[in-house]
Amino acid sequence: MNEAYVYDAVRTVFGRHGGALAGTRPDDLAAHVLKALVDRSTDLDPSRLDEVILGNANGAGEENRNVARMAVLLAQLPVEVPATTVNRLCGSSLDAVIIGSRQIATGEADLVIAGGVESMSRAPWVLPKTEKPYPATDLTLTSTSMGWRLVNPAMPRRWTVTLGEATELLRERHGISRERQDAFAQRSHRLAHQAWQSGWYDDLIVEVPGVELARDESIRPDTTLDRLAALVTVFRPAANGGTVTAGNASPLSDGASAVLLGSEEAAALTGRSPLARIAGRGASALEPDHFGYAPVEAARIALRRAGIGWDDVSAVELNEAFAAQSLACLDAWHIDPEIVNTHGGAIAIGHPLGASGTRIVGTLARRLQRSGGRWGVAAICVGVGQGLAVVLENVTQ
Repeated sequence: MNEAYVYDAVRTVFGRHGGALAGTRPDDLAAHVLKALVDRSTDLDPSRLDEVILGNANGAGEENRNVARMAVLLAQLPVEVPATTVNRLCGSSLDAVIIGSRQIATGEADLVIAGGVESMSRAPWVLPKTEKPYPATDLTLTSTSMGWRLVNPAMPRRWTVTLGEATELLRERHGISRERQDAFAQRSHRLAHQAWQSGWYDDLIVEVPGVELARDESIRPDTTLDRLAALVTVFRPAANGGTVTAGNASPLSDGASAVLLGSEEAAALTGRSPLARIAGRGASALEPDHFGYAPVEAARIALRRAGIGWDDVSAVELNEAFAAQSLACLDAWHIDPEIVNTHGGAIAIGHPLGASGTRIVGTLARRLQRSGGRWGVAAICVGVGQGLAVVLENVTQ
């Protein structure tokens, strides 16, 4: 089997729902990161790309009809470059990395772009077709921004609770307090702000043309524990044990990200040296209402396949869907929380569903390069009860 490497990574700044990126189509966001990634490797002939794989969780609006192929065409890459879109909800772009790296491992490809895009602002409302024409009853529009919609009545009701209620169930099961959640959220904002202030993200970011947004829009540097504690719970009343708020959950977001994957031969094709080797991959599944805990087993699988353990890991990028589910995973792994999301996480940065997987992979590869650490884990929970993880080995030393 061939080795697969991460050669480069870029993303847009992430915009909040209804914010600065709301006027930009998702296929344009995706095209922009593809073009930027190719342009950054000046020796790269784009016709040598074997595949473009993009993740997208919605697929119901302007990103429909294979947004990866649309993005290739909009980016004016050669029409001969094939492209496909994958959907594993929040894990879609991490799935794209896993799929692309396997193509390289089997010798089917030398150069693959893996990425993802989501515009939760522009996600449409959908109206189901009726079984009979001209119904006399009212019909309801359903938002496709996130979560369950048009649920099959055969699905057990306990599985189809909202993601927020599922997180309340998870934190009850694992004893995660409101105070710990708020402290975790405050840390995310503080570290993200510090990273931007220090210029840490500068090499990872491409600005969106025509949009005046210099950094991730949801970061709140003035967030305090007192302010977080004052927020009203969203999914359950506090009097009934509710703890999840808008402050300790990731926001609805817009954005795109991509990574350049390649074999050893890709170094000569791109004029770049690889950043990290993809050493292990893992996928897991459990009950849909326990979705936030799925990264626990996914990471264990990826570590086992990489031939290492948690004691070897110096950097973790865990997508912060909710503070409670992130803390449950960290507790289960028994790792030092200070190695996790050291430059902020999704609670502060944002979580445009299809783009988050390659955001954490790109961030992890750069963390290992700059810190000199050898091993890192990128992991993400996925709605409807799945988790994904990838182990990277730093090869820049």
